[in-house]
Amino acid sequence: MLFQTTPSPSMPCLPNQHSTLSSSFLIQSNCFIKIKTMVSKHGGFYEQGSFPSNKILILLLLNSILHKANSGCNNNSCSNSLVPFPPHEILSSLQTLPLDGYFSLSNNEDAAKDFGNIHHFPPLAVLHPKTVSDISNTIKHVFEMGFASQLKVAARGHGHSLQGQAQANGGLVINMESLQGPEMKVHIGDFPYVDVSGGELWINILHETLKHGLAPKSWTDYLHLTVGGTLSNAGISGQAFKHGPQINNIFQLEVITGKGEVVTCSGNRNADLFHGVLGGLGQFGIITRARISLETAPKMVKWIRVLYSEFSIFTRDQEHLISLKNTFDYIEGFVIINKTGILNNWRSSFDPKNPLQASQFNSDGRTFYCLEMAKYFNPDEAELMNQSIDHLLSKLSYIQPTLFRSEVSYVEFLDRVHVSEKNLRAKGLWEVPHPWLNLLIPRSEIHDFAEEVFGKILKDTSNGPILIYPVNQTRWNSKTSLVTPEEDVFYLVAFLSSAVPNSTGANSLEQIVAQNKRIIEFYTSAELKVKQYLPHYSTEEEWKAHFGSQWEAFVERKKAYDPLALLAPGHRIFQKAVSASC
Repeated sequence: MLFQTTPSPSMPCLPNQHSTLSSSFLIQSNCFIKIKTMVSKHGGFYEQGSFPSNKILILLLLNSILHKANSGCNNNSCSNSLVPFPPHEILSSLQTLPLDGYFSLSNNEDAAKDFGNIHHFPPLAVLHPKTVSDISNTIKHVFEMGFASQLKVAARGHGHSLQGQAQANGGLVINMESLQGPEMKVHIGDFPYVDVSGGELWINILHETLKHGLAPKSWTDYLHLTVGGTLSNAGISGQAFKHGPQINNIFQLEVITGKGEVVTCSGNRNADLFHGVLGGLGQFGIITRARISLETAPKMVKWIRVLYSEFSIFTRDQEHLISLKNTFDYIEGFVIINKTGILNNWRSSFDPKNPLQASQFNSDGRTFYCLEMAKYFNPDEAELMNQSIDHLLSKLSYIQPTLFRSEVSYVEFLDRVHVSEKNLRAKGLWEVPHPWLNLLIPRSEIHDFAEEVFGKILKDTSNGPILIYPVNQTRWNSKTSLVTPEEDVFYLVAFLSSAVPNSTGANSLEQIVAQNKRIIEFYTSAELKVKQYLPHYSTEEEWKAHFGSQWEAFVERKKAYDPLALLAPGHRIFQKAVSASC
């Protein structure tokens, strides 16, 4: 029998330099003991006939020997010398794990799609976990296979990634929305918070916390996203100038690292992992639970829009508003290029202050900048709220006939994009390609950017909303993995384009991608200090440039928490393991 050799204390777990690989393989029975110990961690060593395939065990042993023999070599030569596990063998071994959930091996088309609808990478399998241990045991199993497994793991929330970031080509996708666990629990006190699953949708958190008169402080414009998904990026909306992004409003996380370890972390406990995971693009761990800071929730929202024709006046007013202590609760803006009947389109949701002047306003063939503001209030505060708004508006230099207002419930306001989603779905226009481009631009460079992009590259039309609004750097935690411009104020500029399937015109996917490329080439050649939000790059050099001075710290965290580079392969940051040791 192959593994009946009695191990000798003097027998090293390294092949003798004079022996052949096969003879080394046969005599290294103490290496087998290590493999046996490793396998036993999954709940008891597999007896003969119960292990899915002796090939896996043999390959584990062989690769252990090769790995030891190559100790001290660089990562590429080490990994290239290992014998890869065939995918079907890996799949067989995964299926032996004692899980509360299950693996689906077919009909996994949804896991190869996302909101971007540009990249489609089918996985080998999808894990539908019920418990945190399902995820932990699975990742630990893959990690312990070592360098030769070549199986990557992607956590997928509500599938709202843009460039295949939550996909795993030929790998394993974890469906985070199937994760069950402790119910959402709201804690009331001086510092209220809610504990939620990483697979929970923000819209559900809103409804649950409102039952207690509370709500999270910072949001995204679209609430049908998972907690783990937004916290792995940042989570930005019109409240960010005041409260920072969502990642700034988290007290604690539960994370599963690339080694399969379940770690509770916060700013005071395992702080390096905590800050690394927030905005870390899924590179250091999978968020399975989060403790989110809450505040007292209002019942109503006064929602306001005004137009500007001069970009400099528009940005001056935006920056003025975010600098005030007593200001609006939400401040955003967007660019309107060559749209007919702008104000008439607003009438379905807003009321003009001066209907006659508004009806005479002509927007044809022009570029305008819309400032969008919101003030939260309760019904018994309406008079004071209106006085406050009138005072704030009196200091602005917008086009007077374009003042439109609306009063809606707090939930209606926060879930406003979902209304548009339902309309687009009804028309079959939701599941189309979305080649979005999101940028963070320093205040000192926003005018140069606007002159070129809004004045030249996009002078005729746009294929979707273009958001633009400033935020205060002081509200953003510099310890997280998120990279931003290094100025006190910077702008989010988001080109939220939708492509028309089978089109060959300006609204085709190819044309919009080419347009995005022109924008990127402009700010790169002009050496503007722009950072991508929801970044997408193809080469390590581009990622190094993106992270700048933070790159080395990012790599060190990868070595510490996911040394085999198992997690989040869709970002294409780390193509191979970053450490030769496990």
